[in-house]
Amino acid sequence: MESVDVAIVGGGPAGASAAHAAADGGADTVALERGIPRDDRDGLGPDSTDAAGILDYWVDIMGIHPDEFPDNVVLQKLERAEFRGPDAGCTLHSTGIESSYDAFGYTFHRARLDDFLRDRAENAGADYRVGTAVSDVDTDPAVSPKSAEPRHVVELADGSQIGADHLILADGPQRAVTNRILDRYLPEDEPASERLASTDANHIAYQEYRRFPEDVFEEVKDALVFWWGVMPGETAYPWVFPNANRVCRVGLTMPIGADIEDVENPSSYELLEPDDETIPQGSEYIRRLLEWQYGDEYDLEDFPIVEDAGKRNGTETYSISSTRPIESPTNAGIAVVGGAMGTTSAFHEGGDHTAVRTGAIAGKLAADGDLSGYNRQWKTAIEDELLRNVTMSDLVSEYAPDDWNRVIGCADAMVAAESGRGLLERTYSAGWQAAKLILSYRWHKRKIRDQYIQLSADEYSYWLRIRQSTRSSQHGYTTVARLLGGYEPTWNSTW
Repeated sequence: MESVDVAIVGGGPAGASAAHAAADGGADTVALERGIPRDDRDGLGPDSTDAAGILDYWVDIMGIHPDEFPDNVVLQKLERAEFRGPDAGCTLHSTGIESSYDAFGYTFHRARLDDFLRDRAENAGADYRVGTAVSDVDTDPAVSPKSAEPRHVVELADGSQIGADHLILADGPQRAVTNRILDRYLPEDEPASERLASTDANHIAYQEYRRFPEDVFEEVKDALVFWWGVMPGETAYPWVFPNANRVCRVGLTMPIGADIEDVENPSSYELLEPDDETIPQGSEYIRRLLEWQYGDEYDLEDFPIVEDAGKRNGTETYSISSTRPIESPTNAGIAVVGGAMGTTSAFHEGGDHTAVRTGAIAGKLAADGDLSGYNRQWKTAIEDELLRNVTMSDLVSEYAPDDWNRVIGCADAMVAAESGRGLLERTYSAGWQAAKLILSYRWHKRKIRDQYIQLSADEYSYWLRIRQSTRSSQHGYTTVARLLGGYEPTWNSTW
């Protein structure tokens, strides 16, 4: 059996960043990426999906300045974000958060970013294997990292095995491997595969790469444009994000399995029509959005799909984690990073910056031979960012179109509240609704600071203590389980 210091499941931004950090720290590292094809990439690679972009302060969270990228990664520099409601709008020219980047942000070519991150990892000495699916991982938490025996045995689809002292799970919001592994450290009646099931825990996103008329592209080429309150569903919204050569990504995100029967007052949503018997498909939503916004001057044919872009035929469908983040069972030598740990957000449509940062933290700790500080370190690095997203998602979860019309003009004041600069002046100028919203935001953010973690390390530790002390017999395990809490899960030989 092949042996390495660090095995990483997944080769996207989180996995590749973990591989770079681990190899750079001197660890023998392998990153295992299943690999999928894309129309805009030669060969197989990670499940690359173009998200909104990177905002200015996200550059510092990510820890990689765009000046480090090859010339073809950054597509557009951004100067603003436009938030549009059914009958209201707000434009932000600043995030209000201090950063080292001199623009509002940038959009980028995700597949090329993945190639850059892979090259960086390989140049540091990591073994990045694409086209290699992981079928399972057998973990023995009682094995010391200093033992001659591997703590983790990674089983590949071709039947081969890789032993590793440290395991980093970076398989994205679908968590195909992560959930199976975490299930072994949780009570049978509360498994990760149910608590973090993709059909419940994720939103679905769909986007099309369309070439815009020249004058329309000039209007949006340096902006992220979002529409709120025009389609039903918690944190459901369409967007336009600019790429290069007059190409924009027109898309939307919405909860999986949304039912029109659950929508109150469907006629209040601009992108629903009276004869809709179901929630429209993504492509239909996009058609309606383009006709609503530009139909007075243009036909849909004036926005042709660019068929050699994106995953397939100029389109992409992908999942976004809408969970709160989870902690990792570091006592078992495991770190969960990126989308798999819930750092992506359906509210802001992306999380490459937090994926890169959490991967880098886990990789460095694994190279140092001790993952125990991972949960603490990722909180130090990105907790405020995750709290912002969770807080905002909670506050707007039941908003209807009228609510968005009422509060969307307060976005600038909310950013001022987050930065702490100009709050009083901006609150007065925006009115009572802005002050009320800011106070609600701050109150809720403080309230959830100790509650925003969906799956805590304490839950793993409890079961790890049982398993580590009772590996020798099913009887011993059952006895201790009864004493410590009354659970009696089925005996599993991998414990």
